[in-house]
Amino acid sequence: MGEISCSNGNGHAMGVQRKSCWYEEEIEENLRWCFALNSILHTGATQYQDIQLLDTKPFGKALVIDGKLQSAEIDEFIYHESLVHPALLHHQLPKTIFIMGGGEGSTARELLRHRTVEKVVMCDIDEEVVDFCKSYLVANREAFSDPRLDLIINDARAELQRREECYDVIIGDLADPIEGGPCYQLYTKTFYELTVKPRLNQGGVFVTQAGPAGVFSHTEVFSCIYNTLKQVFKYVVPYSAHIPSYADIWGWVMASDTPFLLNADELDLRMKQRIKGENRYLDGKTFTSASTLSKAVRKSLDSETHVYSEGAARFIYGRGTAHKHNQG
Repeated sequence: MGEISCSNGNGHAMGVQRKSCWYEEEIEENLRWCFALNSILHTGATQYQDIQLLDTKPFGKALVIDGKLQSAEIDEFIYHESLVHPALLHHQLPKTIFIMGGGEGSTARELLRHRTVEKVVMCDIDEEVVDFCKSYLVANREAFSDPRLDLIINDARAELQRREECYDVIIGDLADPIEGGPCYQLYTKTFYELTVKPRLNQGGVFVTQAGPAGVFSHTEVFSCIYNTLKQVFKYVVPYSAHIPSYADIWGWVMASDTPFLLNADELDLRMKQRIKGENRYLDGKTFTSASTLSKAVRKSLDSETHVYSEGAARFIYGRGTAHKHNQG
């Protein structure tokens, strides 16, 4: 759960009183992560979730939803490049993409840098969050106005089930599975098997964000999302990257019935051929490193037996509703 606390302190210049504000988030029991704020730019609640935009000292503008930091200006490129580019580069010719979630617009931004992409359907359930991000996140305005982007406000599962067309890549840019939240059903074997896989073209690739992937935190959901996708697809690749504003290593899982065969040099060549501009984080060597998990995590993933279902779900620890707390 996220908490903002403000207190008055003495400044050094002539005894001036200065207010100090901090954002604090519970990462796990007995562990909290906090950083200083310049200001609170916006706070509110939609039909589905609480939303805050904070101007933080270490990470720039940060989007917080339901008390969990979703994205920070200074390092969101790590998350979004890692989510988008491996799947599209491993696909032979990705033209049509479906994003589950992605209301922030950053996933669409990265997708639309690919020259092969002809259509991106972005389906997010919360119109107010999408409108909020359109207004406040300047870096993504070009993506929102791109004619290749088809923005749909709906539940992603219902939208995929309603549509008849198939896609080259489907991306899960969803909120973490939290108890009582709207998204955890979209991490289940049934959903992957009956809704996602039938909507992929031959050679299609599915990729999802998969929660914390640190040496200790990966057992929350990362390992069982990986094991669940192994029950549905022939080839499954887990990978991870450190994201400073998350205070952890984060995980993604990429899956297909077509093998992933590209090496670092081949990935770099495809990047030059396909992507407009330079990536800041991801290249061939970086992905090779990202998909080489530590011994401890590899052993844990290999021995994971839990299959994610609605009746046997796992949840991210300690996520709840954000609230404001003033002191002094």
